[in-house]
Amino acid sequence: MSKKDLGLLILILVVGAIVAIINPRFLLPINLANTSNLIGLFGILSIGQAFVIITGGIELSVGSVVALLGTLFIDFIAVRDLDWPLAFVLIIALGAIIGLVHGWLITRLKLQPFVVTLCGLLIYRGVARFYTADGTAGFAFGQNFPELEFLTAGRSWGVPNSFIALIVIAIVMWVVLHRSVFGRYLYAIGKNEEAAKYSGIRTGRVVMAAYVICGVLTALSAIYFAMYTRSISPASHGQFYELYAIAAAVLGGFSLRGGEGSLIGVILGTVLLQELQNLVNLLGIPSSLNFAVMGGVILIGVLVDQQWGVFRARRLMVDASRKNVAGAAAE
Repeated sequence: MSKKDLGLLILILVVGAIVAIINPRFLLPINLANTSNLIGLFGILSIGQAFVIITGGIELSVGSVVALLGTLFIDFIAVRDLDWPLAFVLIIALGAIIGLVHGWLITRLKLQPFVVTLCGLLIYRGVARFYTADGTAGFAFGQNFPELEFLTAGRSWGVPNSFIALIVIAIVMWVVLHRSVFGRYLYAIGKNEEAAKYSGIRTGRVVMAAYVICGVLTALSAIYFAMYTRSISPASHGQFYELYAIAAAVLGGFSLRGGEGSLIGVILGTVLLQELQNLVNLLGIPSSLNFAVMGGVILIGVLVDQQWGVFRARRLMVDASRKNVAGAAAE
């Protein structure tokens, strides 16, 4: 665990202690379970966003993708009577295709990630609204899918299965990011894509793979959100989810410039965000201020990241000058 991650963990514990003192309901098992469920839902989304950010990119369409794929998933199993495992595979495949298209437009046609994903944000939500005729996708009265509901919205030993899924995914993605050649390539591209290219790294393929990973994890989270809400209005479902994901990644130490960050930090960032949301609810702060809190958190995260970078650069310069002075004195 890095110093950034440790500092974030301490902040989480301090904020949690303050909230618990102000309102003891924070520590009630039902509140902790609900918060853990939301951490699981948004954590999966945030891990996908982190893989894109580390390359120096951005994925602004995840909220709209959650709305579109969630709508399609409910429609597949509730209206078209597809077996849910088949519908599950189809949604994951669609998420991968969306990520592949984004990666192709960015790497092959040299479009800016901001432009590509901003267009995706508009297109996917528009398609979702058209698909439902601006209506609502949901389950009919009495429709049940016990196995699917247990896997997505159920609990094991009192722990939400969405949170367990997040832990499993986080372990796998931690290995991919921090213990694999592919992970080192991601960091290299984020630091300096041109240098990575001249080092023999197929940067285009690596970046495309990052967007595919993001698309797959976004599709998975779309299924979890669909089963959590059990009803989707495409006009509003998933709105600003991309901000949650970006904020969690930034708080977790992922630089928007690329090339920095740890997966543990993303999880801790997600925990802090949901803890703050819980604080807003328990303290009776108007829910309309949720987005103000989110914006403030993102701003603080970016400022801290920027100032930390300046501090490290200055410290490296000081250390280098001291070594030069020591070397000159020794001569």
